[in-house]
Amino acid sequence: MASVEFLLNGVLKRCNVAPDTSALNLLRDTLGYTGTKEGCASGDCGACTVALRDANAPNADFASVNACITPAHQLQDKLLVTVEGLETAEGLHPAQQTMIECHASQCGFCTPGIVMSLFTLYQGNALKAPFSHRVLEEALGGNLCRCTGYRPIRDAALQMQTMRWQSPVWLDAASSAAQSMPSNDPPGDALFFKSPTSLDALLTLRARHPNARLVAGATDLWLENTQQLKALNQLIDVTRVDELRHIEASDDPSRPGWWIGAAVTYTELETLFERHFPAFAHLLSRLGSRQIRNRGTLGGNIANASPIGDTPPVLLALGAWLEIAGPSGARSLPLESFFIDYKKTALQSDEVVSRIFIPALTEHATLRVWKLSKRREDDISAVLGAFHYAIDDGVLSQVRLGFGGMAAISKRALHAEAALEGQPVTQASFQAAQRALAKDFEPMSDVRGSSHYREQAAANLLERLYLTLTMPTQEVMIHAYAH
Repeated sequence: MASVEFLLNGVLKRCNVAPDTSALNLLRDTLGYTGTKEGCASGDCGACTVALRDANAPNADFASVNACITPAHQLQDKLLVTVEGLETAEGLHPAQQTMIECHASQCGFCTPGIVMSLFTLYQGNALKAPFSHRVLEEALGGNLCRCTGYRPIRDAALQMQTMRWQSPVWLDAASSAAQSMPSNDPPGDALFFKSPTSLDALLTLRARHPNARLVAGATDLWLENTQQLKALNQLIDVTRVDELRHIEASDDPSRPGWWIGAAVTYTELETLFERHFPAFAHLLSRLGSRQIRNRGTLGGNIANASPIGDTPPVLLALGAWLEIAGPSGARSLPLESFFIDYKKTALQSDEVVSRIFIPALTEHATLRVWKLSKRREDDISAVLGAFHYAIDDGVLSQVRLGFGGMAAISKRALHAEAALEGQPVTQASFQAAQRALAKDFEPMSDVRGSSHYREQAAANLLERLYLTLTMPTQEVMIHAYAH
């Protein structure tokens, strides 16, 4: 057992729980707060949604997170709000009241999670700007309801804006009750949850405990516990390491771009990507739900080395580099040299991914990203293609093509790149690139698609790129997918 201290609905809690305890199990089994429900136990359905922020940052926005895959020990020094904490002496929170008035709940199982997503939306909308359809979809995209349909829930969200809520005293004064304390792990190395705050401390722990698992957003790792019932007894949390939490512009004028700390979340990347990589930003909107994006990290998606991870193909197309920190210092390598085989990387047992460098697009370069999945949102890729190129006088250059879901690792399509580099934008050029894909990949078959499907889909993405370039005034696909 190891201790964790946090504020729950304004009340200071100190609990001793195992390293692989989830915030959901802590709430329900240890503390008896059963308003938060378990549905899928994988971060998909949103029934377990709660609101979270730093207890010592009263002006910070709340983030909606999935309690089922949030490590309980990452609640340290946080303010956690559950559905039980919203009612005040003056009445229900507008999210609760409008869900009642709009008949937006039937069986009620998913309702607490929906209410908490609406709560974070309400609290974060200080200017009370009218909610657009996109804003509502963004806030509620991670909450599934099988009873009412979604119209009454959307009606509740819109009506919620017209209502005023008197915050409970504890919400405004919560930070005064929180005092930072280190994780109090028991003696010995059998069970622990370590939360270092510096890169040096992280590397020391990494060297001392080479078999311990690193955890950031836990959006993938925690499924080993909830779905495969594996014990996670030794965990090292990277989310508090200061050096991994920053986004910095390159100070090298010959190499413009951005250094992204490995523990930076997808949500924290959205502003940068919307400004400089709009196609990448659009992909993020389809990468899990808001709850997932509030927790998942770019470094975690890379180090996890899944062949269907969404961000590595895009980073490959952009020519990204990694900074890897170890006891002997830092080393850099191109991302394409990092992935070796399925779930196997160039990372040594005493090393960590510390930063990711994303080069800026050159003046004439373009990035396009297309993800194919069974559901438009909150789903894993079957095939993902990322296309980087420039066109000068009708001739292609700087061609880099990254694909996911086509091999044991995310990788560039080098033969297809060579078929396009220096060639005119013609059907013949792209047909040659489509044929060259057969030399780049021998796709796998699984539940998301057969080998034949993936071969055809990847070739069709190149066809889509050709049509996009040759018919710029026509939309090649429906708007929801077009980027």
